[in-house]
Amino acid sequence: MDGVRLAFGVLSVVPVRFPQVDRASAGRAMVLAPLVGLVLGGAAALVMWVAGLFVGGLLPAVLAVGVLALLTRGLHLDGLADLADGLGSGKPADGALDIMKKSDIGPFGVMTLIVVLLVQVTAAAEAGPYALVVACVTGRLAITWACGGRVPAARPGGLGAMVAGSVTRTGQVAATAAVVAGAVLLSWAQGLWAQGLWGQGLWGQGLWGQGLWGQGLWGQEAWGQGVSPVAYPVAVLAGLAAAWGLRRHAVRRLGGITGDVLGALTETAAAVSLVVAAAF
Repeated sequence: MDGVRLAFGVLSVVPVRFPQVDRASAGRAMVLAPLVGLVLGGAAALVMWVAGLFVGGLLPAVLAVGVLALLTRGLHLDGLADLADGLGSGKPADGALDIMKKSDIGPFGVMTLIVVLLVQVTAAAEAGPYALVVACVTGRLAITWACGGRVPAARPGGLGAMVAGSVTRTGQVAATAAVVAGAVLLSWAQGLWAQGLWGQGLWGQGLWGQGLWGQGLWGQEAWGQGVSPVAYPVAVLAGLAAAWGLRRHAVRRLGGITGDVLGALTETAAAVSLVVAAAF
């Protein structure tokens, strides 16, 4: 339970108390980071769905992304802006890290925030609430991978130093397998929901006929107007790939990870995941 409390305490606004942090508990917390994404994504998806009952256009997606910012204290977005300013400055590692520690946001940070938030909102509006949940989980799974054993911390203090190298490869693989399996199940569930198979189609006359075992589940009825069964797993992997590329660049420029880097990876992976889901 220490890992769960630490994960929610670090990655969300949930007021939890946890004992003194050590490397073992930090590693468990980072492995459980996708669980935080599931809870936050579920809350945002609910807001988006309810808002969609009353208004159309981009507003439900805007509200959902805004809720995510509130539930995370805006820390991930702040990290994205800080990393953009640090890398965009073109300065060596020490200079870039000094820029990232400042409380203000420079032009690179502002431009990056605008672009990423626009991408998230428009892609979420296109892909829907289910995809938003997948994106939130993918963003936190990127943290799990960024805290692997071979990734150093860029500075001796802060969140990066606490969690860098704390996650084992077994933990990374287990978390990824769970997320991908969940993405497959979610795409399957959305395919059923899209065609009404949870109602009359599943439990009524369509159970043994076309509704479930015929065209409804395995044919074009479930996947044609719903979602491809590979859409969300591919979105997860695409988000991880984007985060991997950004993390590699950040480590090469800064010498390791920081809390800002982790926040930037979260927002980047989520945005790419939403774009891929929207493309499907």
